[in-house]
Amino acid sequence: MNAPLAPSWVDLRQVSVRYGRVQALDQVSLCITPGERVALVGANGSGKSTLLRVLHGLADAAGGGFQCDATLQQAMLFQRPHMLRTSAQNNVALALWLRGTRWRDARLQALTALQRVGLQGIAAQNARTLSGGQQQRVALARAWALRPDVLLLDEPTASLDPHAKREVEALMADFAASHSAAGPAHPVTMVFSSHNLGQVKRLASRVIYMEHGRLVADLPVHDFFNGPLPEAARLFVKGELV
Repeated sequence: MNAPLAPSWVDLRQVSVRYGRVQALDQVSLCITPGERVALVGANGSGKSTLLRVLHGLADAAGGGFQCDATLQQAMLFQRPHMLRTSAQNNVALALWLRGTRWRDARLQALTALQRVGLQGIAAQNARTLSGGQQQRVALARAWALRPDVLLLDEPTASLDPHAKREVEALMADFAASHSAAGPAHPVTMVFSSHNLGQVKRLASRVIYMEHGRLVADLPVHDFFNGPLPEAARLFVKGELV
């Protein structure tokens, strides 16, 4: 008898997205189960950001089917996170307050979250005056404070200097190794786009290569970097396709 299939967090079937004349996603089918660490790779314009937006409900999908476990809480980080013109602590606390936490408690929990990412010393500083790396860490603190089951990240280290990249990547690894608010039996699911193949090797358990809005390869991380690939994906891994 075959083992029962693991319940999926999200299941896409032949989903497409068009922006005017641009076909951003073209009949994408994808299933992700809780606890996976999925990296989206491909050239600029391949559809990675659009796919993340579809997964987070920020882009409307045309045709096909879209099923998502609505009981799982999600958070998304963008390449350039939006910071309100207030303190770093308040930027984190506001997300908790919007979830129903009392403001006093939200500020206390925000301070704990900033401590988790090593930014307790700048809690009172205006978040918009922080460096790019610090802002990304504030955004991670904001996500961690919400204890989501699913974390989506769109090129989270693309615009950062090498030191800030290492800091944010370490926090991503720490986040993925933790568990959600549901408890130890519920590891965090992480889906992130990246051009940094070293980062993909270090953080992902599964790699999806995209091209012109289509999923061209979908493999465990070891197989992606060591096994046969479609030609475009092979050239991308070798650095010959940008």
